[in-house]
Amino acid sequence: MSIEVRHLRCFLAVAEESSVTRAAYRLGITQPAVSRTLAALERALGVLLVDRSTHHVALTAEGRAFRDKAAAAVAAFDEALDTGRLRRWPLRLGHAWSALGPYTTPLLRRWQQEHPETPLELLRIDDITAGLTRGEVDAAVLRGPADVPGLVTELLFTEPRVAALPSDHPLADRPSLTLTDLAALPVILNPVSGTTTLDLWPPSARPAAVLTVANTDDWLTAIAAGRGAGVSGSSTAALHPYPGVTYRPLPDAPDIPVLLAHRQGPAHPALPQLSTLAHEVTSERHT
Repeated sequence: MSIEVRHLRCFLAVAEESSVTRAAYRLGITQPAVSRTLAALERALGVLLVDRSTHHVALTAEGRAFRDKAAAAVAAFDEALDTGRLRRWPLRLGHAWSALGPYTTPLLRRWQQEHPETPLELLRIDDITAGLTRGEVDAAVLRGPADVPGLVTELLFTEPRVAALPSDHPLADRPSLTLTDLAALPVILNPVSGTTTLDLWPPSARPAAVLTVANTDDWLTAIAAGRGAGVSGSSTAALHPYPGVTYRPLPDAPDIPVLLAHRQGPAHPALPQLSTLAHEVTSERHT
């Protein structure tokens, strides 16, 4: 059997909805049709993608690994058939938050001046690779180590870390803070697209309480509400001021590497120009 795009769309609907019933409603087909299509895909691949042994649909390890590949394939198919983009092929640059920080506007302005034939689209996507592995973007700005198979990365610059605290907390009055200072508070982590984990602290001085959120907006809201403190890059302080949140330097924390990443294999033809310009812009601002 040859695998068609409809098989991939069906699998992705089941993966995203965690339900055959909801996937069928979303696709506008019957539940038996979804089950047959999914089973056909599994036979063609020779692996089980979905665990059907529980009441709730869950992906197997193979299913989780295949999900990003399927999403990238569907995205590429849809992109190829988008007739509105045939004349001007945009270069999509993803980021989870803060993009290139202070270098974002200079990059966008110079790109428009030097490459007007190729629109540069900046897309915020709350994902560990900012949509790169799912095929939603052509390149991405990533913060922190990118230990994801199939990605090619290059270092653009490093960024100091800052602490983010409720503005009415006593620590917010200090000019700078240490990791030990923050360990006394609950720490708010964003495991979806953030750069901070408990490994930032020594094992003997880690925060006792942790609150997890799914994106930068929820992270800021939780801090402003007094639920804990967070750690981020200096670009967050500059680009995401928020009522009730105070940022302070965190000099004993290691800097965050800011990377330009793309997938291995065929890439957007303008990607080399983006890499060159990104290095030029960040180097000029550092000198």
